[in-house]
Amino acid sequence: MNWLEMSCQSDAKLRWQPIRLLVFVVLMLWVPSLVCAQAVEQHAASTIQQDTIVRQNKLQQLKQDITRRINDKLNEPYDTTRNQGYWWRAMKHGKVNFTDSTMGYPKFVEFCYKVYTWGDKTFNSYDSAHVVPTGKNWKLTLKNQNWMDNLSGGDGNDHAMFTSGAASNLGLYLSFMAVSVGYSIDVDRISGAKGTSEMIEFSFTCARFTAEAHKTTNTGRMRARVKLEGGDWRRGSDLDALQRKSMGVSATYFFNNRKYAQAAAYCFSKFQRRSAGSALAGFSINNYDFRIDPAVLTEQQVQEYEKIGVSHVRYTDYCLMGGYAHNWVLNPKLLLNLTALAGTGVKHIHSTSALPSANSGALRMTGKLALTYNFKRYFASFQANVGTSMYFAGKQRHFGYTIASLTAVLGIRF
Repeated sequence: MNWLEMSCQSDAKLRWQPIRLLVFVVLMLWVPSLVCAQAVEQHAASTIQQDTIVRQNKLQQLKQDITRRINDKLNEPYDTTRNQGYWWRAMKHGKVNFTDSTMGYPKFVEFCYKVYTWGDKTFNSYDSAHVVPTGKNWKLTLKNQNWMDNLSGGDGNDHAMFTSGAASNLGLYLSFMAVSVGYSIDVDRISGAKGTSEMIEFSFTCARFTAEAHKTTNTGRMRARVKLEGGDWRRGSDLDALQRKSMGVSATYFFNNRKYAQAAAYCFSKFQRRSAGSALAGFSINNYDFRIDPAVLTEQQVQEYEKIGVSHVRYTDYCLMGGYAHNWVLNPKLLLNLTALAGTGVKHIHSTSALPSANSGALRMTGKLALTYNFKRYFASFQANVGTSMYFAGKQRHFGYTIASLTAVLGIRF
């Protein structure tokens, strides 16, 4: 190797030395900082975990203190003299016995208790071989109801039919013992869009009977079909402003109320242990108001709907109902129910309606199906419901309204 090659190698080593030195310095600074950062993160996580444990311990200690104080209060000595004020002293110490006639209740409290025990025995007693309570008084239920409706009306020559698309409602229901109240709205409204439907429902269910009330509003689009002068059906304009309102109350009595529990299938407050059915009798009162906004129609359509008598329909029907219901216990957790009701009565056409104001015969039919699953304090159900209301005035004039729904139910008892 000559002196020139040696000189080149020496220059190369000199050029790489600063770079090696820089890498060494960076590693010396970065590695300790990384280790330090990890240590800080571990310390912070440990501190948070310790704080959480401390808070949980304090909360647990508070619960224990409250429980101890309540127990001390309930177990402390008190005057047990059986005089008029004994029931109040016993109540403060959790020692009330409503079956004890020597508690010294005031007359009003005693009267209320007797009314309650009479009502509970008369209206809410079952054959324990067929029906048993769930052991919980409260229920919280989430319902998703998917439904559509149909209106049809006319006379011997002119007819109109309106069919809606499917509407999907989401509702929350709270129940205490026999009472349930709930509210549901269109899913589109929950997402911020303009809603088309809403429903408020109330029900009271015991062993002997059930009573229900509802108020429903729907303004969803409907597909229109028209038949004039006995001709063929033709497609009309889809309507965005056909508003449907309904309000109603109904009550149903169960003849086999000792062995059959409607509440097991639809209210989830009882367990049906053996299959049983019952004949039904009751009544229903329903008010319907269907109105088409003329602003969305052409002048020809306005004239057609007024001629048919469906531009504004408002009526109230009063019907006596009868039918049958049956619970099939498929297994201890699975229950199938089928309920059918039909009735007849009087339909009153209001003076503001486009139809001739008069009273006429009415026909009403309702069918329900429920498949209910129970798991400890939780329950789920799939339900189908169809209801039809019709009236006939003379031999020609008629009007009918049908609503069908499929509902999924999830809930918890507590």
